[in-house]
Order: sequence, then C-alpha cells, then structure tokens
Amino acid sequence: MVLIRALILIILAGASAFAQSGRRNVPPPTPTPTPEATPSPTPSLPSQSQVTADKNEDYRCTDDGTLAHLLDRDQVAAYEAKEVDVKAEVRAGKLPGYTREARRVGVEGVVALKVLLLADGTIGRVRVIRRLPYGLTENAIRVACEIKFKPALKAGQPVAQWLNVQYTFRLAESSIFGP
Repeated sequence: MVLIRALILIILAGASAFAQSGRRNVPPPTPTPTPEATPSPTPSLPSQSQVTADKNEDYRCTDDGTLAHLLDRDQVAAYEAKEVDVKAEVRAGKLPGYTREARRVGVEGVVALKVLLLADGTIGRVRVIRRLPYGLTENAIRVACEIKFKPALKAGQPVAQWLNVQYTFRLAESSIFGP
C-alpha cells in the first residue's frame, strides 16, 4: 500500500513538473523599431487633357492625344448620311474606357458625338451632342479621333460626311482593372 501511495505521489509530482515545463516567465522579445518608410510624394501628373468638353462645342483631334477646342463655329461643308450616294464605312474603332474618378463616383450614361469624316480619310472635328462628367466625354472624343473609315461618295467622288456616334458607359461592362 505504501508502495502504491509512493507511486501515486511520484506520478502526481512528475505530472505537475512536466505540465509547468512549457510555461516560462521570460518576457517576450521587444521588436526592434524599423524606420518607417515615408512615401515620397509623387508629382501629380496633369490629366491627359486640360480641355473640358462642353455640349454643342467642336474639338479637333491632335497628334499627341490632347483635345483642341475649336472656336470657329462656321458652317462646315459636309453632308449628312442620307444626302450621300454611298455612306462612309467605319472600318475600325475602339471603345472608350472609364476614368478613375468616374468609376469611383459611379457615373453611367451615354456620350453622343457628331464626327466629321473628311473626304481624305481623316477626322475633321468632333462635336459634343450629349456629355458625361469626370472625363468620360473627353475619353469618348479621343476614341472617336481614332476611327478608321472609308470616305462617303457622292456622284462617284469622296466627300465629307457627318457621322453620329454614341458611346455607352456601364459600370457592369467595365473592368475594375482597366478601361
């Protein structure tokens, strides 16, 4: 019996000793302070276009992708689509992308433009019919400036023609990672 009590005492003492072995009173190491990297201020880049496109105003496409506001509102010698024998044929065009601000605010809608397709195969001017804020109209104009087309014909000769273009902006159809 004494032997059993001694054995129980040894087991209890050993169990309590082993149970306490995992605990230590050593304080956790303090992390060494690392110098915080202060972000260097990035120079704010000017937006691609300083021109804000307004309704019923004309703009010219430039080689560097900016917009030039045309102040002359003279009548342009051009035909509407129903006045020509063969309508201008659009061969290539892109879709405009969202600006970061427009996506953040949640702007959706349609930009309507009238594009003057010249007889020599270039874009003469772009007129804003319906606009959207936060740079969406400007993006639509830039994309309209890249339209590739075959000029309209009247009496067998290439002529200038106005083309109505609409660009629809829908958040559900745009990617958060790109245009």
